[in-house]
Amino acid sequence: MEFYDVIKQRRSVRGYSDRPVEDDKLERVLEAVRQAPTACNRQPFRFLVIKDPAQKAKVCEAYPQPWMKAAPLVVVALGNREKAWHRLNGVSAHVIDVSIAMEHLVLAATAEGLATCWVCAFDQEKLHAKMGIGAEWDVVAMTPLGYGTMTPKEPPRKTRNELFAVI
Repeated sequence: MEFYDVIKQRRSVRGYSDRPVEDDKLERVLEAVRQAPTACNRQPFRFLVIKDPAQKAKVCEAYPQPWMKAAPLVVVALGNREKAWHRLNGVSAHVIDVSIAMEHLVLAATAEGLATCWVCAFDQEKLHAKMGIGAEWDVVAMTPLGYGTMTPKEPPRKTRNELFAVI
């Protein structure tokens, strides 16, 4: 798929079939994540690709949406604030680094004909506890990954003048 078509076609999908994701497609998506740039190339992230139904059920306790449960995979994006580069004010850039990598994931998934939905509204404490995620990791986002059962409409977009100022 052509790059700009991928950007235009990416949507937050909230409906998934149980059709498995082919290994070669998953490998290409994960390679896109691996190629994501990070501040000072620290790569302070780890992505959990959850296939096991029992593990997926644990994740879904922190975000109990039926469409998340239906997807064959759930990807949890973790960032390590200590290993990340820090801004001059001492704030860790790990959320930025993970967000860039996560966007690589959702765009690559779209190019592969797969659906995603960037999720941030989950119970982080519950997810840490259920999955045994160490304190050094922040769960930045997660997404179902699989074949969508619906195609969301294009959302309204602000005009260019509302979004950009060329000065």
